[in-house]
Amino acid sequence: MFIPDPALDVPRPAAGQLRVSDTEREAVAVRLRDAAAQGRLTLGEADERQALAYAARTRDDLRPLTADLPDPQRQPAAEPSRGGPMSEDARLRLGLHGAVVALLSLFMVIIWALGPARWFWPAWPMFWLTISLVVHYRRAHRATDRGHTSFEGRGWT
Repeated sequence: MFIPDPALDVPRPAAGQLRVSDTEREAVAVRLRDAAAQGRLTLGEADERQALAYAARTRDDLRPLTADLPDPQRQPAAEPSRGGPMSEDARLRLGLHGAVVALLSLFMVIIWALGPARWFWPAWPMFWLTISLVVHYRRAHRATDRGHTSFEGRGWT
């Protein structure tokens, strides 16, 4: 049978009065550095708050240091990446663009081969046609989980 010892019944401190670990101090310091990098804190404020974070003993000491900063989970999401597969419509348009570039390049090579020019003049127009194809590929619509993304105002796909 267990008999509690009254000498061991020490009241538990409130949650805010619990001692903090080095990991908790470092997490607050990282949030403060990120806030300074985002321009939310001046360098002086960030240095002062970091010094207080590393000197903090309890959770109540850490709370005011980040109270005026946005919650890391609630920060706006970054702009979606341009990676991923192209939409079906974008693939069709890019294929058509590629076919036009190939036909124009072939036409210019045939004219060069039948003409009197000694240097390969179609290289420059072919270079710019290839650049237009690369730019088209980079700016093409990308498929999302819900279908196609919309980039109104871009002017082309």
